[in-house]
Amino acid sequence: MPYSPLLVKPMRQELTTAGVEELLTAEDVDRFMSQTSGTAMLVVNSVCGCAAGMARPGVRKALQQGPRPDRVASVFAGQDLEATARARSHFPDIPPSSPSLAFFKDGELVFFMPRHRIEGRSADDVAGDLAAVFESHAGAPA
Repeated sequence: MPYSPLLVKPMRQELTTAGVEELLTAEDVDRFMSQTSGTAMLVVNSVCGCAAGMARPGVRKALQQGPRPDRVASVFAGQDLEATARARSHFPDIPPSSPSLAFFKDGELVFFMPRHRIEGRSADDVAGDLAAVFESHAGAPA
């Protein structure tokens, strides 16, 4: 059973106010992933503490500095069940992990940060890792 929309609303807004597009359905994910030119980051959002303390703040910080992906979107594990399953189908050799961060260049997965590389670290550490990926793959600042 999915989480209550009231519970996850502020967790969604933490990313949408930073310009992250919400993908609520499998069709939304298909549309987002069908655009294979350029760079894209897909965030698997979550209600857990490491999403609240490290992943979402780290994503927000990384998006505010230097280069950034052309497109950024999120699915919410535990709420957008079909969208999350479809998103995970784009990295099938990686076990399900939430939160997690996937970075694509020209439709190819070039970086993945699973939960175990998020929890126990600071938001600044997560942001630093993402900033390095953005610098390496995303080009000029937005």
